[in-house]
Amino acid sequence: MTALAHELVGAAAHLAALGLSPGSSGNVSAREGDRVLITPTGTDLAALDPRNLSVLGLDGTHLDGPAPSKEYPLHLAFYRRERATRAVVHLHSRHAAAASCHAPWSERSALPPLTPYFVMRVGQIPLLPYAPPGDPAQAAELERLGFPCRAALLQNHGPVVAGTSLRAATEAAVEVEEASALHLLLGDRPVRHLTTAEATALATKYGTYWEPAH
Repeated sequence: MTALAHELVGAAAHLAALGLSPGSSGNVSAREGDRVLITPTGTDLAALDPRNLSVLGLDGTHLDGPAPSKEYPLHLAFYRRERATRAVVHLHSRHAAAASCHAPWSERSALPPLTPYFVMRVGQIPLLPYAPPGDPAQAAELERLGFPCRAALLQNHGPVVAGTSLRAATEAAVEVEEASALHLLLGDRPVRHLTTAEATALATKYGTYWEPAH
């Protein structure tokens, strides 16, 4: 898993360089087979060592390395939800964290479809009710969601995003932050959202999920 470890460290450093991981917040994981590499607890994403990552089984068994991030149950929930998931990113990025303190736009997406790129890279992103960081019950709720998604906003906390590769998960996490910033900037002004038909067509073409608001 050496190459994957180096790729994970590079992705984490990129997110930190963009200012999306203040202090020791945020965690990144990547899956290879039935093993998951994840950033250790309390680490700075800008200063990771590929030789010092935590290794977990898909059932949460700690196989090697230092203690994993306490948010590892959220990562494992995404891996178990969809076999194609190969990476998960959780951040405390400023605008997404702010958006998580607002009421959701719909039952299935905390953010509206303001731009094509949000739908293309992220898709619907439900708001999960508040829970203390690392609460396994919140991860279980994510795993039980009855509709597809590759991202969620944790209420009063921040985003967690999955992808079919580290690059896809990283790009989606950045897009959540940009979409959140735009949503907050527009505020209560009258705006045009993409129509359901427009958003659904993009999701179908780019392999994300978008369903009518409920």
